[in-house]
Amino acid sequence: MTSPTVWIVGAGPGAPDLLTLRAARLLERAEVLVWTDSLVNPQIAALAPASCEQVRTSSLTLEQVLAVVLDRASAGKTVVRLHDGDPCLYGAIAEQICRLADAGIAVEVVPGLSAYQAAASALQSELTIPGLVQTIVLSRTGGRTGVPEREALEHLAALRASLCLYLSARHVEEVQAELLRHYPADTPVAIGYRVSWPDQWLSVVPLAQMAQVSRERGLIRTTLYVVSPALAAPAEARSKLYSASHNHLFRGGI
Repeated sequence: MTSPTVWIVGAGPGAPDLLTLRAARLLERAEVLVWTDSLVNPQIAALAPASCEQVRTSSLTLEQVLAVVLDRASAGKTVVRLHDGDPCLYGAIAEQICRLADAGIAVEVVPGLSAYQAAASALQSELTIPGLVQTIVLSRTGGRTGVPEREALEHLAALRASLCLYLSARHVEEVQAELLRHYPADTPVAIGYRVSWPDQWLSVVPLAQMAQVSRERGLIRTTLYVVSPALAAPAEARSKLYSASHNHLFRGGI
């Protein structure tokens, strides 16, 4: 007899057609869907069968969520735990996996597209430009829950990399002030609200206007900031990978 399995599935940034095929197929055969209704597009949850039991988690504690998951999985149900974005990024899956493992329940994690990827795609932008920026940092400001001191925004901003900030809109004034200590005031910042949803709002503004624009739009949640010189990359920037003068395993160089 095989042990019960719970699937932790990434819903992606919002648009149903940005789901992975694996995620869509699991949703289509779910018998129990435990989903983050405050963050996941209801159209994605609607892909589950009409007979599927749906449990919304926005008003539940982690213990209450796990109680449902454990009960249904132990009963042999196909349980899908649906997270927004990619569950490996601010998804609180570590404690869920540990608790399920303690109960003898196996877990499989299905990745999802993250909002920073959807935002860059919508802007037709590459976040790693040769000679300009080659590093992408995914993080958030400290806020109520804090971050390790070594990961404080001042240390991350000092890299002047492509910096993608989640869960930071409530503290945008402090974030902008710290970023201005490291990035030029005219550094482009992409501000994305509900990226890929029907009501998506996405705009690129100078860093010096980041807080003002956020407050004018009333942004406090489901907001992503991408701070990057790559968003204003020179047209002549070119990767060596496809240069005729660059040789590699599959192509000789000039």
